[in-house]
Amino acid sequence: MKELNLNQKDREWVDSTWQKFCEKMEVSAKRNADNIPYSVTKDGKFDTRGIDEPNWWTNGVWPALMWLMYVGTDNEMYKEIAQNAEDKLDRALEYPEKLSHDVSFLWNISSGVNYRLTGNIKSKRRWSIAAALMAGRYNTEGGFIRAWEAAPTESRAGYTIIDCLMNIPILYRAAKELGEPQYEYIAKHQADKTIEDHLRGDGSVVHIADHDLLDGHVIRTLGGQGYGVGSSWSRGQAWGIYGFMLSYIYTGEEKYLNAAKQIAHYFIASVCDDYLPKCDFRSPKEPVIYDSTAGAIAVCGLIEIARVVPEYEKSLYLNAAMNILKAMEAKFCNWDKEKDGILHFGTELYGEKSTHNIFIIYGDLFFAEALLKLKNVDFLLW
Repeated sequence: MKELNLNQKDREWVDSTWQKFCEKMEVSAKRNADNIPYSVTKDGKFDTRGIDEPNWWTNGVWPALMWLMYVGTDNEMYKEIAQNAEDKLDRALEYPEKLSHDVSFLWNISSGVNYRLTGNIKSKRRWSIAAALMAGRYNTEGGFIRAWEAAPTESRAGYTIIDCLMNIPILYRAAKELGEPQYEYIAKHQADKTIEDHLRGDGSVVHIADHDLLDGHVIRTLGGQGYGVGSSWSRGQAWGIYGFMLSYIYTGEEKYLNAAKQIAHYFIASVCDDYLPKCDFRSPKEPVIYDSTAGAIAVCGLIEIARVVPEYEKSLYLNAAMNILKAMEAKFCNWDKEKDGILHFGTELYGEKSTHNIFIIYGDLFFAEALLKLKNVDFLLW
């Protein structure tokens, strides 16, 4: 891993922010040792969505966050909480019809990490099953990984989404660990298809593309969780930055780095007024709807770009990452130890059916991951 050379002021900020993160997380983790949270309720405590809905797509995030805390602190408490949450995920396998490409979000960053860090064989089995399920979603005729399970009123068999870039790392890892080279082929085909069908010329991305099942051509695009067709959902941009960088890390192929940089330039230009990401970069000015999770995810990708580009390019990406993190810490972070959740002002999706400017668990995951990257902790979660 190529280390980042922060100036003294930035190092001090990262260290002090990590310290605050650790102090609050230790209290919150103890309070939620038997929980798998998603959001925060009105009383300031984590909900129990992960327990109530075993197949919910973010249920691997809490154990992943606990593993990050374990890596960053060596505190055995986090290891125990992570393993406890992972055991609870077994219930999700009782409802295979509800599983999607997010099997990777469920098990790659929970069981996969457990296996890598501890050699736990049961975790390896779970992770291997998830990799096989992920590969099984590949449409060989169309050349893409199907994103979601079928909806009651429509066929989504041809849907791909930009988010899937974060799910294919399980295939890169499993290809080598399990001796299944076809897994890497599938992952690269999905990454290539994403460049072809989701990346626009200006660096913005399409959230959902609907494909013909037999030849893979795009039938239509959908606005998905953004403002609408042709808009620019910020979390989708962030998935693109970090997701393409992960494909570059695993393959070394320059096209993925270039795709990540292209999206990064668009993202940076879209937040450069105050470095606080809106939910959609092409939406009405009012109401103001933020999505802090987009910022945290994007920062992780920007940091990885900064590691690999030539010397005189590094500052573009690293400075943007620091500016976004600092702005969000000042505006969005809640350091009150009596209340759960740190990075607030996340938004599930643009629209009346969404709850805006709330806490979402993966905001904390990527915020913590960004801080550890800046501290040069040599650990790739994905």
